[in-house]
Amino acid sequence: MQRRNFLQMSALGALPASLGLMQNAWAQAKDTIMFGCPVPMSGAFAANGKFADLGTKLAIEQYGKALGRPLAYTLLDTEGKPATAIRKVQDASQQGAKFFAGGILSSEALAMGKEAEKAGGIFITTAGADEITGKDCNPATFRWSVPTFGAIEQTVRPLLEALPKAKRVYTITPQYVFGDGLLTAAKNIFKEKGIEHVGNSYHSLNEKEFSGYLTNAVAAKPDILLLLNFGQQSSDTLRQAISFGMNKNMTILIAWASGLEQFESLGPDLCDGVYFGAQYWHTVDAPLNQDLVKRCNDKFKFNPNYSLAGHYICTKLMIDAIIKAGTVDQKAVIAAMEGMKYAGLTGEEEIRKADHQVLKSYYLLKGKAKSKMKNKDDYADIVSSGKSFLPVDQTGCKMA
Repeated sequence: MQRRNFLQMSALGALPASLGLMQNAWAQAKDTIMFGCPVPMSGAFAANGKFADLGTKLAIEQYGKALGRPLAYTLLDTEGKPATAIRKVQDASQQGAKFFAGGILSSEALAMGKEAEKAGGIFITTAGADEITGKDCNPATFRWSVPTFGAIEQTVRPLLEALPKAKRVYTITPQYVFGDGLLTAAKNIFKEKGIEHVGNSYHSLNEKEFSGYLTNAVAAKPDILLLLNFGQQSSDTLRQAISFGMNKNMTILIAWASGLEQFESLGPDLCDGVYFGAQYWHTVDAPLNQDLVKRCNDKFKFNPNYSLAGHYICTKLMIDAIIKAGTVDQKAVIAAMEGMKYAGLTGEEEIRKADHQVLKSYYLLKGKAKSKMKNKDDYADIVSSGKSFLPVDQTGCKMA
């Protein structure tokens, strides 16, 4: 409940605290190194944006300064819309921000990466579309999260191996670049494994009612219901699927869970027995993760979730690169990030030089019954984890 109460309280203020702090810092110190956090703070993905803001805030406050210069950031509400995201990055760039960690949705991330490059800045994201570090890659764009290919490889593949009798899969997919990437990767595994893809339902990013799609899924009689949507949409889909009793007749997998706040909003009764793919989980035994968990609990009184953790590490990577480069020059900071190896939130992580993709683990979780939870956040066990990435020559990335 702590996470939800915190967001409700923050929503009462006209401005996020981070934005006010940013404006004061900007006015007081012209040598401030400015960061931007462009994420949806309104619309269907606002909860993800609010936690992303907290992650950026935590990293900026942890360092305070770099190269003897104060650090500050501006929070930019993209509304989840590429056009709005571009405009916000343009405005922030003109005001002096050059380092951007954001982009919850792949469509906005793709747009902002190009804009940051044009503005002489650097952009790092947690968005999932393969194209970000694939055919639409550019020298100024980096990505921490495992792309759609790896997410499917580390969820659908191990689940099919664990369920050898499962031969039929139905998919529900958001109709944009992220969903298409997940669906394509899943279809490739279906074909390889001889799995029958018995149907797919596309939906818009504004959709809130999924009963019609689920009715189609029930009629197709799958062994596995694979949900390829994200955030509130995947929660709404799962909630309606459970109300239909679908978990009694098939296995349900959400390929890309949004984190602890999703489990909290659903509750253990809805998550029990359901599989979830995850970029991050707070119990991972890695020193940096343990440090983040402590910092988060000390400051916010709750454990970090994916959006918070992702934007914390994205911001931290840029600060570390600025310190390593000894300058805020775009090309020098890019060079410092390329090939960087570090002890990350998921263990040893590395920024691949050729496409700016961070090589890190992805997790398959299984929700557990309330009676088996050891503490209030013990919603799931890690079933498996691993690293799966396309070879550089198959990504389509050709740096300019």
